[in-house]
Amino acid sequence: MKIQEKKLKRGHGTIKLVPESLDDLWHLKYIIERGDFVTAFTKRRVEGATDKIRPESSEKKAVHLTIEVEETEFHRFSNRLRVRGIIRKGIDTGEYHTINIELKSAIKITKDWKRDQLERLDDAAAASARPRVTIVTIESGEATIGLVRQFGVDLVTQITQPAGKRGGDFTNELYSSLASAIEQTPDQSEQHAIIVAGPGFIKEDFMDYLRSVKPDIASRAVLEDTVSTGMPGFIEVLRRGAVDRIVQESRIGREAELLDSLMAEIAKDGVCAYGWVEVMGALELGAIDVLLIVDETLRNFREEGAEYDADLLLRRVEQMQGRVVVFSSEFEPGQRLSALGGVAALLRFRMT
Repeated sequence: MKIQEKKLKRGHGTIKLVPESLDDLWHLKYIIERGDFVTAFTKRRVEGATDKIRPESSEKKAVHLTIEVEETEFHRFSNRLRVRGIIRKGIDTGEYHTINIELKSAIKITKDWKRDQLERLDDAAAASARPRVTIVTIESGEATIGLVRQFGVDLVTQITQPAGKRGGDFTNELYSSLASAIEQTPDQSEQHAIIVAGPGFIKEDFMDYLRSVKPDIASRAVLEDTVSTGMPGFIEVLRRGAVDRIVQESRIGREAELLDSLMAEIAKDGVCAYGWVEVMGALELGAIDVLLIVDETLRNFREEGAEYDADLLLRRVEQMQGRVVVFSSEFEPGQRLSALGGVAALLRFRMT
């Protein structure tokens, strides 16, 4: 995320920014809320006098509009965030319009900024300077490639060797297909790290193959032992801290570790709380050390008419020197937290 301009006074104002990756669009999904104002160049059908006679002849033209947001839609597979609302400045004021926020396109957001949203922007800007990471899991006859993003791991490719085909040229064929697929993974560069993981010795054999035929890829790759492959293997790699060691700080790796700590405390009826009723009770006692909340839960409870005031919860936790961690609903730790009510806490002491 590139932040070009900030004009804020007492938390209200305008930030001009440019999303540079799919991760940035995902962040904006949880930053832009109903009632915010988004300004951007966009395309809209502009009708002239002849167009009213033949409306099918009208064309979309580039215009500069400000809309008051009513809803957002994150389209991860088409690299865009759709923001729909009522035009407040520009042509056709009062009518509805959808702005497609795409990569490398500048937008302005005007709103009452919340602290976690400003922190999220700063995190997104800092993340753009960190190396990207691809995880490759491999075992006999099967390989998967996942691209580590800030909201989870995208399964990019799965390669399966035909049943009964083992050894010799068939294994080399698997290695060749996997090496080619790694080359085609998005955002490959000299700074893009690769983790080759899996059970047994086949990952070492694949690394030997890379060193002989794709030394540029091999030079960016490290080995990691895992019990599983595929998505479970990706999660294992994250939990083992392999991604953290490469990028220094991994959002989803941190989430996986915190969720494991929470589940361990739940299993022994320890220092934890989950669900809104328990968490609010812990807040009243000043017991919250780390608050865990899912991004979708936070957004839903910021809507009008919500039973609980999520922003009050965040503010009071921070005032009591607690830490707030917002989980991604796109990835397994956040989905597991959602099953517990979308909010939980690791406590300073056990509640009686």
